[in-house]
Amino acid sequence: MNTATHYRDADVLITGGLGFIGSNLAHRLVAAGARVTLVDSLIPHYGGNLRNIHGIEQQVTVNIADVRDSYSMAYLVQGRDVLFNLAGQTAHLDSMTDPFADLDIKCRAQLTILEAVRQQNPQLKIVYASTRQIYGKPEYLPVDERHLLQPTDVNGINKMAGEWYHILYQRVYGIRACALRLTNTIGPRMRVRDARQTFLGIWLRRIIDGEAIEVFGDGTQLRDFTYVDDAVEALLLAGATPAADGQVFNLGADERISLAELAALLVELAGQGQYRLVAFPPERKMIDIGDYYADDRLIRERLGWRPAVTLREGLLRTLAFYRCERGHYW
Repeated sequence: MNTATHYRDADVLITGGLGFIGSNLAHRLVAAGARVTLVDSLIPHYGGNLRNIHGIEQQVTVNIADVRDSYSMAYLVQGRDVLFNLAGQTAHLDSMTDPFADLDIKCRAQLTILEAVRQQNPQLKIVYASTRQIYGKPEYLPVDERHLLQPTDVNGINKMAGEWYHILYQRVYGIRACALRLTNTIGPRMRVRDARQTFLGIWLRRIIDGEAIEVFGDGTQLRDFTYVDDAVEALLLAGATPAADGQVFNLGADERISLAELAALLVELAGQGQYRLVAFPPERKMIDIGDYYADDRLIRERLGWRPAVTLREGLLRTLAFYRCERGHYW
């Protein structure tokens, strides 16, 4: 499917639109000729950054609002064709230290959005960004969509609830909703000030600053990584394809790599820096999932998606972006 053609003149709403994935999606949709509205609360630490829409500021509408505000959402969903629901905070440790705030943004927020859609625009298509974190510590690899859901932290439990609210509303009310369980997504515009969004963000910052990367544990933990352009393509396909309605799909990669190998690759590509193994902080060890990589055959078969950007190429593009843009992201 040519997603660019599908979204030409479409009216698209993106919650969390000033964040990492939402802003990259906005750039792609603007290029395709869509009418794009971005909703973001710009709550500190949640990842929103106005710099993320540099170059398309005049081509999108930005609404600074909290998705938990039922009055705002009731207005914002009207007249839209597609909603990409990416709002939320991603920090695992924050969810453990402030579980009620995490509950509010991940559960109440999703119900607020879905109720607005049910009452104001029930024909709207919704694509929800879920996470591989809901699987918890894998019982087998690669992890497919049938794997038991057993999150290791509050973030994962609340994200699981948010996902299933969408599937429930599809089954009960006929809302055209689906969910993508994202793995580690990397690329330009991700948060690098700290490790709240992804550990790779702080790794990149330290490498560019000439500091050492710290790899927790023995570094043998396996992961897969999706470059943000590939994640965006999956979102667009899910939003455009009726066969996605009511479904959940894993995203994955053609490659898997240990964290120590990843750190070494990053040092090699940057041409500077170093890494060292350090003991797991107790609070992180408690929620660590060990090895994880996805079985993503379902989305490949149903939607025709497959990643196009290798890990090496994705890291090179990301390093180049932050070397130019560090003043706006550090």
